[in-house]
Amino acid sequence: MHEPLVFSTQAYDYLGKAIATGAGWELGALRRRTFPDGERYMQIESDPADRDIVLVGGTPDDASTLELYDLACGLVMGGAYRLRMVIPYFGYSTMERSIKPGEVVKAKTRARLLSSIPMAGSGTQVFLLDLHVDAIAHYFEGGIRTIHVYGKSLVTAAARRFGGDNFVLACTDAGRAKWVESLSNDLGVAAAFVYKRREESGQTDITGVSAQVTGKRVVIYDDMIRTGGSLIGAAQAYRDAGAIAIDAIATHGLLPGDSLQKIRDTGLFGSLWVTDSHPRAVALADDFLYVASTADLLIAHLKSNR
Repeated sequence: MHEPLVFSTQAYDYLGKAIATGAGWELGALRRRTFPDGERYMQIESDPADRDIVLVGGTPDDASTLELYDLACGLVMGGAYRLRMVIPYFGYSTMERSIKPGEVVKAKTRARLLSSIPMAGSGTQVFLLDLHVDAIAHYFEGGIRTIHVYGKSLVTAAARRFGGDNFVLACTDAGRAKWVESLSNDLGVAAAFVYKRREESGQTDITGVSAQVTGKRVVIYDDMIRTGGSLIGAAQAYRDAGAIAIDAIATHGLLPGDSLQKIRDTGLFGSLWVTDSHPRAVALADDFLYVASTADLLIAHLKSNR
């Protein structure tokens, strides 16, 4: 069997190239264009027949999700021996369950959509990086095998880089406390989280900090940074509690609109660290926002699941 042939959706071309280059695999060629009415044309120029296909593409928006679906279908129908979809960022995780009657669980409906891709001759695998909720991996149906890739090695290295040997690893709320506690144990440092109280108005107030941070460096971890509201609130609480320096790390940096500038303008943070799991973070990378490559981590998992 030939070495893997790597394709990617347009938004993730940077990561597809990094994986192909890092692993020494062939990069597949595609032709794309958009018709005047907005319909998108796609042609697979590298023959996928009897090849082990690695397809890199996240779901940061509906257009990217549909491109991933269309391309995967085309590769399987073109005779792919096996299909391995690498989804660095699986969107829709905010709606991973319903709370109110009639709410649509979009994390599940999108997983069902991707599960309807025809099965490759020797099976289909889906690699998912640091899911917001572990249960999402079980939303995929049929014969698809899901592999949840944990970015712990990248996160702990980033925390050590910012904090040195003596710092407090913190989170934005108690919901991430178990994960942060696990990371802090690996690092041999203290863990902290903030206590929150929801008012009748719906506003959430921070009422306290769980650990002593006076005179300490604090590194805040969350799985994703969206607009940064929760991150800023937590950082202010840690600063008020006496932290002398604060940095933040997250696997997924979504950062829509002017979110990054708002975080920067608070003056609370020395810097932010995220991975390249989301194309928005890659586009915004600068001396304040450090973006780490996930390519080597993903290659290692692809090679160990052959």
